[in-house]
Amino acid sequence: MKLNLEQIPRVKTITKEKFLKDHVELQKPVVIERLIEDWTAYKKWNLSYIKTLAGHKTVPIYDDRPVSSERKFNEAHTSMKMSEYIDLLKKEPTNYRIFLYSLLKEVPELQNDFTYPDEIGLKFMKKLPYLFFGGGGSKVFMHYDIDLANILHFHFHGEKQCILFPPSETKYLYKVPHSLISHQDIDFENPDFEKWPALKNAKGYITNLKHGETLYMPEGYWHQMTYLTPGFSMSIRSVPKKTTNFIEATYNVFIMRYLDNFMRKTRGQKWIQYKNNKAISRTNKRNG
Repeated sequence: MKLNLEQIPRVKTITKEKFLKDHVELQKPVVIERLIEDWTAYKKWNLSYIKTLAGHKTVPIYDDRPVSSERKFNEAHTSMKMSEYIDLLKKEPTNYRIFLYSLLKEVPELQNDFTYPDEIGLKFMKKLPYLFFGGGGSKVFMHYDIDLANILHFHFHGEKQCILFPPSETKYLYKVPHSLISHQDIDFENPDFEKWPALKNAKGYITNLKHGETLYMPEGYWHQMTYLTPGFSMSIRSVPKKTTNFIEATYNVFIMRYLDNFMRKTRGQKWIQYKNNKAISRTNKRNG
């Protein structure tokens, strides 16, 4: 038995009016296949190009180890030179990832390779976008973003699988309290419904993104990304339009993450275990 997932709708191009009416207003995801074909990045961005420009930079590296009290909220696990990392990606499958890295700040030349697609009707935050890299087979655990933004996610070099759930499905996803993640023991590609029975009720979306394609993720959408091949992506963000989402985002940014770091420091791994246990008991109680 698999998750209840439908394919995310796809369009070649889209007008501002249709994008705002059918997707932003309704908070429905969409893949736009040809939005960035006029970008220099569409033609030039691949792992070899990034290695040439940024190979000398030391970059933060994440892997798939469980959340631990030994590290702060979103703290990297290790670091290495970008050239070494890209060589590793090309050589063999690896669970090493780069997450939320402002490479465009470190390598300003890359800023000339793209423009903000304001013509689709969203006002994007012009703070430099973050890049995300992953090796073949690596995955980003199921989570939603701290600022609950409307997101355009552009993929480059290779292919990645994206599983999404709208915020309405949070009650089925074993959300860890004081966090932005679901329980990390869940395998969303092959879920154990005996262990995680509420997942049977969750309705979500799935798609595979290829080079040059753009995924629109509405406010607060849960997402898990799996790199089917080595590759990387870039995200730009527009602040949430729903007042409740804006309030939650403010709480997450200015209170929640600091509270979580404080509790990790003072209670250690007991705090992590408490949260994981609560994720299970609360979800099963709500769906019992």
